[in-house]
Amino acid sequence: MFSTIKNRCSSLVNNFKEIPLERRLILEKIAGYIKAKLEKGEMVNLIYVCTHNSRRSHLGQVWAAVAASYFDLEHIKTFSGGTEATAFNPNTIKALISSGFEVIKKTESDNPIYHVFFGEGESTDCFSKIYNHDANPSNNFAAIMTCSDAEENCPLIIGCDFRIGTTYHDPKAYDNTVLQEEKYIERSNQIAMECLYVFSAVKNL
Repeated sequence: MFSTIKNRCSSLVNNFKEIPLERRLILEKIAGYIKAKLEKGEMVNLIYVCTHNSRRSHLGQVWAAVAASYFDLEHIKTFSGGTEATAFNPNTIKALISSGFEVIKKTESDNPIYHVFFGEGESTDCFSKIYNHDANPSNNFAAIMTCSDAEENCPLIIGCDFRIGTTYHDPKAYDNTVLQEEKYIERSNQIAMECLYVFSAVKNL
């Protein structure tokens, strides 16, 4: 893992106390799901879902992959999807780069595919897609809803064996304002801390 990202993870882990108790209880349910799968020797598939699959869901996909690596947990794959496809938002990409990720665009289109590297040989692919896209698992996965709109308007996700809402405020509200960069980094750090909390709990259950 790149040292900048590892150091950020260590800093966030040392500040778990900032996560409110009611939020921790939600995150611990995700940890329980992951732990149960691992104890059965099964692959853990996590799909982070938001309406446009452009900001919060990608941050969930990326930081969950990082958190699993940070805590040396194997057999975990992370994905993202939406109720509609748009593109991986440039402000989200900038927030990840500022945290130490290397982001490489692999295709040229309105919805490019990006390789997001967090270490040598450690990466995840990001592009916007419907949650049931062929790139995502079609069954035996957890659907982690990162926005209230997707949570409310997607009452049934076929194939998932666990669904939970961990909604976050949308940094899109600050696009083209003086707070844009700050708010995207703030949301990235929040999602990072909560993903780290989940996998820390998996280790400790």
